[in-house]
Amino acid sequence: MEMNTLRMDNNTFETIPLDDSVDRRELFGGMDQNLRNIEEMFGVTIIQRSDGLLIKGGQSDTGVEHAAAILREMIETIRKGEVLDQQKVGYITDLEENGISYNRQTEDAKLDREIICFTHDGKPLRPKTIGQRDYVRMIRNRDIVFGIGPAGTGKTYIAVAMAVQAFKNKDVQKIILARPAVEAGERLGFLPGDLQEKVDPYLRPLYDALYDVLGRESALRLKEKEVIEVVPLAYMRGRTLDNSFIILDEAQNTTPEQMKMFLTRMGFGSKVVVTGDITQIDLPRGKRSGLVEARKVLRDVDDIGFCYLKEVDVVRHQLVKKVISAYDKYYRAHPPKDEEE
Repeated sequence: MEMNTLRMDNNTFETIPLDDSVDRRELFGGMDQNLRNIEEMFGVTIIQRSDGLLIKGGQSDTGVEHAAAILREMIETIRKGEVLDQQKVGYITDLEENGISYNRQTEDAKLDREIICFTHDGKPLRPKTIGQRDYVRMIRNRDIVFGIGPAGTGKTYIAVAMAVQAFKNKDVQKIILARPAVEAGERLGFLPGDLQEKVDPYLRPLYDALYDVLGRESALRLKEKEVIEVVPLAYMRGRTLDNSFIILDEAQNTTPEQMKMFLTRMGFGSKVVVTGDITQIDLPRGKRSGLVEARKVLRDVDDIGFCYLKEVDVVRHQLVKKVISAYDKYYRAHPPKDEEE
């Protein structure tokens, strides 16, 4: 794309031409929010003109270069026919800050051709980031996969979607979703209802993912037939599961003993996916995390894969990335006492 960079009065300017092949409303965002975000992030001013955009920066041209590079990627994305939503703009920006071209990466990765499955209403589910693409491919190629990363990276949702697709393809006969019922500041005994009613809130994220992919009625029907099980981790003890797709969610809240128990439930023709976020451990102080220990114990075992999703793979609201980044920065400067000792 043609660009012109010049300096004048100690300021740096760069122009980016626009033609009718680019929908300016999509490029600029609602109320020009995309442009405002780029201005704030890189300390530049973006001026709209009839023939394109003028980017104005200070004495350093670094901010102008970054802003121009992001806008070029956004324009190319629109010209390729992709929808330029808020999540994609954020991903383009994150990649640019790491010196990576979104369009070059996605072309190499062929994200637009990678379909996990179709939802109950016919919508194709695709990985939205390179990290998610690698996670999907690892699940396809390994019998046991650990998906480790912060909130919002799609660890659980993608695992459920892969399980549904494996069931539809008749690769497995059952889908089993498990979670440890660990109290995050609350005690199960004080919650109203019987045992199932007490643990259901802990399993709700798994139900939500199932309903989104399969549809509520289909998911409930398969659950009634016991083709799908959504259970607390404790219910897994003593079982051997053949021809099943087994997911352990929130695995950072397992003990090493529970993790070993879970992994040894795997039978013939089964696939296991373990998901967790090691920065959000709710175990009592002094208790070791089974997920943290499994990384050390199993890292050299053949056919077991570890996929590490990162902040750049977060596909929730942009503020989620900022929250994760702020906490990471704080804890690096102020490690918890039990980590210092």
